[in-house]
Amino acid sequence: MTADLPKPKLTRENLREAATLISYLRPYRGILVAATAALALSSLLSLCFPFLAGSLMDAATPGVPTRGPGWLPHHVNTVALLMLGVLVVQAASSYFHSTSMTSIGQSALADLRRDTYARLICLPMTFFSQSRVGELNSRLSADLTQIEQTLIMAIPQMFRQTLLLLGGIALIAMTSARLTLIMLGAIPPVIVLAVVFGRKMRRNSRQAQDKLAETGIIVEETLQGIFNVKAFVNEAFEIGRYGRSMDSYLRVALHGARLRGGFIAFIVLALFGSIVVVLWSGATLLQSGRITIGEMTRFVLYTAFVAGAMGQFADLYSQLQKAVGATHRVRELLREQPEFAVKMPGTTPAATVPRHALRGEVEFRDVHFRYPSRPEAEVLKGISFAVRPGEKIALVGPSGAGKSTIISLLLRFYDPQQGELLVDGRPAPSYPLDWLRNQMSIVPQEALLFGGTIFENIAYGRPGAGEAEIIEAARQAHAHEFVSAFPDGYQTLVGERGVKLSGGQRQRVAIARAILKDPAILILDEATSSLDSESEGLVQLALDRLMENRSTFMIAHRLATVRRADRILVIQNGMLVESGTHSELNQQENGLYRRLAELQFNLTL
Repeated sequence: MTADLPKPKLTRENLREAATLISYLRPYRGILVAATAALALSSLLSLCFPFLAGSLMDAATPGVPTRGPGWLPHHVNTVALLMLGVLVVQAASSYFHSTSMTSIGQSALADLRRDTYARLICLPMTFFSQSRVGELNSRLSADLTQIEQTLIMAIPQMFRQTLLLLGGIALIAMTSARLTLIMLGAIPPVIVLAVVFGRKMRRNSRQAQDKLAETGIIVEETLQGIFNVKAFVNEAFEIGRYGRSMDSYLRVALHGARLRGGFIAFIVLALFGSIVVVLWSGATLLQSGRITIGEMTRFVLYTAFVAGAMGQFADLYSQLQKAVGATHRVRELLREQPEFAVKMPGTTPAATVPRHALRGEVEFRDVHFRYPSRPEAEVLKGISFAVRPGEKIALVGPSGAGKSTIISLLLRFYDPQQGELLVDGRPAPSYPLDWLRNQMSIVPQEALLFGGTIFENIAYGRPGAGEAEIIEAARQAHAHEFVSAFPDGYQTLVGERGVKLSGGQRQRVAIARAILKDPAILILDEATSSLDSESEGLVQLALDRLMENRSTFMIAHRLATVRRADRILVIQNGMLVESGTHSELNQQENGLYRRLAELQFNLTL
């Protein structure tokens, strides 16, 4: 799948995206400058060590003429103490740099994680309908972790090794130009090979990250559907599916390991081969008296510094290539356009936001709709109807007729390709999207609770609501009785997706959440389908009170639950085929509603 990915190019767009990521370091630029200065100081002090080591050797060798600067002490003890002083200062600067860069990297990545999550959660439903949860989770975990490691470790080390490389080359050139030329002969082939291997490693890194994301998708889907996995005894099937995905990732990862291993092996051979030649040449010069033992020691140590820096570049370059792949995937997410800008608590609402609540008047006017993921199938075909404020509307019809799609359009998860949706006589897109959805509340067929307490799940309907309001909402939903029976009451943990509560209990918590929101438009999607007969009667009374003076849309397959509706809309194949009350529709011979009722109740009405 990823083999045909285009090669990243240095374009203006990429530079702007890189600048966006770098901007996360801007709030920490003061400590970043200090940390960079500490890193530079530590690197420069590292370069002083070989020079002092050479001076120590010369000071310890009788009869060797002094060739160092006049200010440099030439007594063994003095030079040794100076070396210890340099090491202490270097250790302190290294500690400051390490802790500062970790703090900067963690803080910047925390900001990036928050912004990425905020962008993700505000994306439209069209994005989520074409994405998989495991892949999105991989972007928030594995990809951002890779970027974090690059910011904290790879980039500072790249800067440090560059200083050591350039400083080491300059200092050994001052010692012996001949030996320097021999050593530098290994650099050009390394650079050429780095370019060639870099392209292959970059592509391999992208492939490996995509394959790893695929394994994450399988884990996510399996754990979310663990009930079905267990019920169908498909543990072996899922293990095999995960194993095949992991084998695919392993093949790509091992290929990348061979690429990196070959690159590093070449560097080791080129650099240390040149070091052998340098040592042989240096030994010849030492025998002839053209350099001192101290200069030879100095040169060998600087050569080791340069070789070590060059060797580090191979691994650092590989890490940067991985970060390029991770950054590209995160940038793709950050480029997506959100539905609306989230107004954080304490901000002033925009002047364009209407101050009044909706009356609840809704009109679908010749609405045609196709899902973006299935453009070939027209789901709604010219739907037209109007709902008066406070009217209770039931949507019935066969599965796949388009009932849930009407609700999705009402919530503006999607917009129609043709036709118009009006709310209180105004086009729905003319309202701020977040404000419009705040005027609606939904009780779904399968109530999804978050893994917190019952109190928190009810409060989700209106964050910031008081305890008394939450308890009153629970009373109206007939949830207070069973909640009070728990040892921890409203602080009872519901477990992931509410697994610690029964289906009926979860449904009543969801109804309490909707009651707390106090919406202008209420949506009931088979809201009582999970309840036993006794609970259904109690909750239906609560729903009757909740529906008073509110426009209500009820989706129901159980026709007994829609008899109280003011009007029933019968949907078939994306079209409105019948409209009327329960009694009116039952009187239509050969009508769809009558046939559905006969099938369900097994009698002729």
